[in-house]
Amino acid sequence: MRHVIAMTLPANAWNWISVWLRNYLAWKRVAVASILGNLADPIIYMFGLGLGLGMMIGHVEGAPYIAFLTGGMVAASAMTSATFETIYAAFARMQTQRWEAILYTQLTLGDLVLGELVWAATKAFLAGTGIMIVAIVFGYAPWTALWPVLPVVALTGLAFASLAMVVMALAPSYEYFIFYQTLFLTPMLFLCGAVFPASQLPRVLQYASQLLPLAHAIDLVRPAILGEPCLGSGLHLGALCLYALLPFFLAVALLRRRLMP
Repeated sequence: MRHVIAMTLPANAWNWISVWLRNYLAWKRVAVASILGNLADPIIYMFGLGLGLGMMIGHVEGAPYIAFLTGGMVAASAMTSATFETIYAAFARMQTQRWEAILYTQLTLGDLVLGELVWAATKAFLAGTGIMIVAIVFGYAPWTALWPVLPVVALTGLAFASLAMVVMALAPSYEYFIFYQTLFLTPMLFLCGAVFPASQLPRVLQYASQLLPLAHAIDLVRPAILGEPCLGSGLHLGALCLYALLPFFLAVALLRRRLMP
């Protein structure tokens, strides 16, 4: 039992860097296209809904609607970027580039999974940074919001990458990922207050939304963008940390059964 644990958990605090570096060197060749692709959806939402509906709605919870929406889009960009990097790119690396071969090196399965998760969080960080810069340039967020927001974006990316790694470990093929996107990610976008205030939902859905990771990310990001105090920041950070940590161990256990029978 001890030998199995040693083979699956991270061997040390730095082995994962080699996995991260390998992914970075491969991504560097298509960096511009990748960044633009990650920015497209949130920016379309931000300007399409923000400017279109914003002219009719005006202010939401005391703030211009487009500024309100920006907080949701920053968190949502971290969610989608980290998730797609994991369920598509990491799944492709596992299937076609054979993770089993990497496990013959000094890297453990935990090192490999941790490196993939940190890389996905890096992609989320870049996407969130891009959205924030666009919002700042157009005057929808202050420059000072960058410093509290970006660490939250990275943690949000890590949490959603960890969840997506569990889905990836269970999915037999790419076709199964559409269920995760349509039944989990898309409803979360609306339940958690990214597009409209969650306070407008029925009370039971408000309570349910507080169990979802995106709600905690938005509750940290939006106040920083709007210049408001963040209530319960410790609770939100703790919840995101749990979403990053617990699925990691579950994913490692599932992948051990899949790759190391």
